[in-house]
Amino acid sequence: MQLQFIKLSGSEFDVVVMVIPWASNMLLTRNLLYTGMTRAKKLLVTISNNKIIESMINNLDVKKRNTGLLYKLQNLD
Repeated sequence: MQLQFIKLSGSEFDVVVMVIPWASNMLLTRNLLYTGMTRAKKLLVTISNNKIIESMINNLDVKKRNTGLLYKLQNLD
């Protein structure tokens, strides 16, 4: 079996399964949980434990994303 990765930005699916193991607070953010929830149209299944989910809900840490978007927009010529 070969794994394939596709770009899912902005996509929605009927069912989303989020496996959320314990990790650094830097990774387990409210934004990540929100993203998974908003991708699910009908059903969201989270495989985790209550402490991790609670920690994500309370983690308001937002990191700056270095996308280079400003540079790309300024150099559209």
